Amino acid sequence: MINFYFEDIDEITLSNSVLSSWISKVIDTNDKSIGDISYIFCSDKYILQVNKDYLDHDYYTDIITFNYNEGSIISGDLFISLDTVKSNSQLFNTSFTKELNRVIIHGILHLIGYDDQSDEDQLEMTKQENLSLELLKTIS
Repeated sequence: MINFYFEDIDEITLSNSVLSSWISKVIDTNDKSIGDISYIFCSDKYILQVNKDYLDHDYYTDIITFNYNEGSIISGDLFISLDTVKSNSQLFNTSFTKELNRVIIHGILHLIGYDDQSDEDQLEMTKQENLSLELLKTIS
């Protein structure tokens, strides 16, 4: 089950059914099963506090993913700063929606097992993000 929550920010309009179908399809195409996934959309201030409290990091980020997978069942909490998504969309000259979708699926790809620590891993992550964004077009 996929749930969407908003903490300390105004709720934005999301197509929950389309996003849920898309996320489920990405998980399925990677030979995994969907468990419990929660997206928590928040501000920079909120995600900074999560970063400090749980990861001992003192910096802003667009997403923090907590992995609760059990075997091939994908579960987790994904905190997304809409402030950073907005600033990144401007920085990368893309729409807010496209950047948000990229971040939404980025967290899922981490839960599936993709990493982005090395240059090679980062290239593969970007490739998987792009494939997933193309898949979204077939669902919406």
